[in-house]
Amino acid sequence: MTFPKHTVEKIGGTSMSRINELRDTLIIGDRTAEELFHRIFVVSAFGGITNLLLEHKKTGDPGVYALFANDDNDHSWLDALTRVGAAMAEQHNAVLHNSADRTLAENFVRDRIEGARNCLFDLRRLCSYGHFRLSNQMMIVRELLSGLGEAHSAYVTTLMLKRAGVNARFIDLSGWRDETEWSLQERIAGAFKDVDLTSELPIVTGYAQCREGLMREYDRGYSEVTFSNIAAYTGAEEAIIHKEFHLSSADPALVGIDSVRKLGHTNYDVADQLSNMGMEAIHPNAAKTLRQSQVALRVTNAFDPSDPGTLIDEQPADSSAVEIITGLNVVALELFEPDMVGVKGYDAEVLASLKRHKVRIASKTSNANAITHYVEAPLKTVRRVVSDLEAIFPSAQVSIRNVSIVSVIGRDLTGLNAFSKGLVALEKAGIDVLAAQQSPRNVDIQFVVPQDAADSTVVALHKALIGGAKANHLKKAA
Repeated sequence: MTFPKHTVEKIGGTSMSRINELRDTLIIGDRTAEELFHRIFVVSAFGGITNLLLEHKKTGDPGVYALFANDDNDHSWLDALTRVGAAMAEQHNAVLHNSADRTLAENFVRDRIEGARNCLFDLRRLCSYGHFRLSNQMMIVRELLSGLGEAHSAYVTTLMLKRAGVNARFIDLSGWRDETEWSLQERIAGAFKDVDLTSELPIVTGYAQCREGLMREYDRGYSEVTFSNIAAYTGAEEAIIHKEFHLSSADPALVGIDSVRKLGHTNYDVADQLSNMGMEAIHPNAAKTLRQSQVALRVTNAFDPSDPGTLIDEQPADSSAVEIITGLNVVALELFEPDMVGVKGYDAEVLASLKRHKVRIASKTSNANAITHYVEAPLKTVRRVVSDLEAIFPSAQVSIRNVSIVSVIGRDLTGLNAFSKGLVALEKAGIDVLAAQQSPRNVDIQFVVPQDAADSTVVALHKALIGGAKANHLKKAA
């Protein structure tokens, strides 16, 4: 199927909580009737809803999923599900002002919440028999619950836009009450088979139920995977992510809003490095899909719609430059073994243990008798890896330490002497550098420092390698 020229655009959860503001700027603004279309919007759940459905992303406080998984017959997940329904009502009542629209939204929430409640009850009952194991179904439960949030926000946004006179179309990829098993590609193709982008504005759920199981592979990064696959399938001119901030050279809260600069233009190499450092412009698998489909990505500030944001494509840099500096808290896992020299297998065993415990590696270094992996995982998980390695290599010394990696990133760092300048800047700032490395590809330099020095490291490196460029456009957006 061939689609007319269009963009696919994603709105994140925090921005979704201000969707009524975006209606009047980003979505409608001063657009004429025809200019309203040729766009597809993929939406996340309203801010905080997914935390209530699953677990809090930052604090780990249990939501419906976590309470259901650990239910000891107190049925606390039922109260949590009721709280989700109340939170959804609060969100859509803040967005919808017409009583008929509010009634439709209330009915929608009731149908989904009660449907999920009945489903989970039935699952509990089924698993009370010896032939069925609840643990085998928990990923499906996670997918079911997660889809509730995106379906609600997409439905409410569609109601809001229709009330404003826009021919919006709700597209639900969540598979609610769908007895057919589709692949992600088939799910998208079926949903868009009769969509007319010249006269309809599709509002699409960020979650898509499919055979592959998005939660199993990407967990809470699934909405960007859905977004990128829609852009690839429809042959979008651009894929646009609307965030609450501009993609800039560092965190403005650290280095000052007058010192940071908007990136403006970078490439997928830089986006991948940012993902590795936990500062995702886009999920790495989503970026891979766009890259392979030759679809450019644009990252904008949703609340600064007149600014074109930052374009991410395959183009190399016109000249060498440091573009962004960011940090990541990690655990340094070091295996020291004097007899390692010339002996194979040590690294393979470490990697096998990390994989077994699902520990993500951010970086690594090695020398003749030591291998250090910088990993992003809770300490209790890393300690399990330590126990594995001590059992496999009883004469080795295995140690762990909380540190931070501060990364200097750019499309091309050739000829800048950024490595040596960075070390000098950190020495002048009195910061103890535990390790540092630069790869031959010249797209990033990593400085390992104590965690309590991470913020001051970002500030010192930004001042030395980027400077204090004026950024009035960022000040205005803030």
